[in-house]
Amino acid sequence: MRILVTLAAALLLAGCVARAPEPPATATPPASVEPSVPSSLIGLTAGEAMARLGQPVLQIREGPGLKLQWRGSCVLDAYLYLQGNVERITHVDTRLANGNNTPQPACIASLARP
Repeated sequence: MRILVTLAAALLLAGCVARAPEPPATATPPASVEPSVPSSLIGLTAGEAMARLGQPVLQIREGPGLKLQWRGSCVLDAYLYLQGNVERITHVDTRLANGNNTPQPACIASLARP
């Protein structure tokens, strides 16, 4: 019993030990992104995407969704599905003409209208 009381007292005292304050977090400024060239199209409507990339070369209705495709130095497929009562881009795939993957921001930038 004496060991139990001693152990409980030690645990209570351990909770009272002062800790050194943590250093304040430093704010990191966001990376600058060119406003006219979005790095992502997620959330855009078809009209908003066309305003940024021009007319797609392919539009296919696939079940409840719509696939839009743009081609240039790369191929960009955007998939739109209903969100609320508006179709919005929920997924984007980018690739080179040979089928190899390419980074989305670079592909979007290459297809963006001036």
